[in-house]
Amino acid sequence: MKKITKSKKLENVNYAIRGKVLEEAERMEKAGFEIIKLNIGNPAVFNFKAPKKIVESMKDGIENSHGYSNSKGLESARKAIIKYYEGKNVHGLTPDDVYLGNGVSELIQMTMQALLDEGDEMLVPAPDYPLWTASVNLAGGTAVHYICDEHNEWYPDLEDIKSKITNRTKGIVIINPNNPTGALYPREILEQIAQVARENGLIIFADEIYDRLVFDDLKHVSIASLAGNVPVVTFSGLSKSHVICGYRVGWMCISGNKECISDYIDGLNLLSSMRLCANVPGQMVVEIALKDCEEMKAMLRKGGRLYEQREFVYERLNAIDGVSVVKPKAGFYIFPKVDVKKFGIEDDEEFVLDLLKEAGVLVVNGSGFNWMEMDHFRVVFLADVKVMERAMEGVERYLKSV
Repeated sequence: MKKITKSKKLENVNYAIRGKVLEEAERMEKAGFEIIKLNIGNPAVFNFKAPKKIVESMKDGIENSHGYSNSKGLESARKAIIKYYEGKNVHGLTPDDVYLGNGVSELIQMTMQALLDEGDEMLVPAPDYPLWTASVNLAGGTAVHYICDEHNEWYPDLEDIKSKITNRTKGIVIINPNNPTGALYPREILEQIAQVARENGLIIFADEIYDRLVFDDLKHVSIASLAGNVPVVTFSGLSKSHVICGYRVGWMCISGNKECISDYIDGLNLLSSMRLCANVPGQMVVEIALKDCEEMKAMLRKGGRLYEQREFVYERLNAIDGVSVVKPKAGFYIFPKVDVKKFGIEDDEEFVLDLLKEAGVLVVNGSGFNWMEMDHFRVVFLADVKVMERAMEGVERYLKSV
């Protein structure tokens, strides 16, 4: 039989979070090595528990979800999402503007497939959550990366964004709160991005999956509340804020001037129908989940688990000679910078691979998030402080050895 090869569409698709470093970690674990896994944002792995009322709602939902839902999702879930966004000053949504998905990941891919043709460009932040770049490339477009400035709280560089807009640019992606940096964008930055989109006829794609995971009594502002008639596709879900990654509950909402993107919406509706519908039992927890996430809020306050883990890892990393880091304001990621000259780092993937082999600590290299330098890596700080202390000791011990 002749050899069957993968599609050429995958040649420009990379996803470092699932790359060779993870493969080596899995090999080491099978061989009996203990690995401290700080590579993926899955709270359940670190003994976070979903609220009981959500679990009970899921159980009850299974009894009544044997059939397909509307391709966009249960109307009760879509109405609950609309109410949630009204609380964030996003008005004018109807159930027809809301799509439920099997997590946000499915919806990101769907939005890019419906929009992009060969040669089209999408402005994507650097660093980014790599699914965005992969989805743009898989759809046939080109991801053009604009800089987020580490020296300015990792905020998007507006001048860099403006300099990279061409007649092929279709939209701009913002990830707020940001993964991997933990940045939370202020209103002024969001207003400026909305104005750039308005002046250039761009769609804004706002990944806000961490909008309920904000520290220090800060408030997340949804760019859709500021964008006026600019078309905005806003993404969020329950995987992180309610510790139910496996339920696969995500959504997107279309706001702003929908008339000017009506043909694009037709494409989204087609793709939505082709996958029939999202996981129905998962959809059935949306209404109750959005009424209350007090358990997670408590973890974000001083004395709460996530707050104390963030404080510890931030201080511990900054105490390592040759390492510096901007304090994250949201999410559960931190993106430290290492002195590449001091440590002789030329390839950050090899750096994190060596760290894994020598210290048993699994992290993700910065270039895996489409950061252009070899000087960063991402740490997930979901593990408790005792585990994080062992991990940071391993990082420091390894860096002192090179």
